Amino acid sequence: MTEQKKTTIILFSGDYDKAMAAYIIANGAAAYDHEVTIFHTFWGLNALRKDEPVTLKKGFLEKMFGKMMPRGADKMGLSNMNFAGMGPKMIKHVMKKHNAMSLPSLIEMAQEQEVKLIACTMTMDLLGLQQEELLEGIEYAGVAAYLADAEDGNVNLFI
Repeated sequence: MTEQKKTTIILFSGDYDKAMAAYIIANGAAAYDHEVTIFHTFWGLNALRKDEPVTLKKGFLEKMFGKMMPRGADKMGLSNMNFAGMGPKMIKHVMKKHNAMSLPSLIEMAQEQEVKLIACTMTMDLLGLQQEELLEGIEYAGVAAYLADAEDGNVNLFI
């Protein structure tokens, strides 16, 4: 009997293209029967934010972080050639033309394939994000949970 392969990814970046790479790798690994974990921390948490605004009681700094960060995967900028928002529009146009899946679709596929999506609770506290602002069906944990998964990982990536 073969041992279950494990892939873990730390998604630190809030860039659309880097998040896409993380989710493409995660979905590919899941398709090859890997147990997959994506640990979202710092700007990577923006991939898990809901598109619509959620009214919550927050302090001034938490409100400011919420306004400055992109709300949802589809609003994230590119790591290069962002061009004041034109870059993401161009890449999404090219992706559509080539029938490539969007980042929100890749996230949905990952959930369907039972990829474990974890939001870093320490970073959520630092940035003032609350569970109600993030997608349904994700997990909340600290670095110890990620390390437990990564310890047995065959592939461990930091993006």
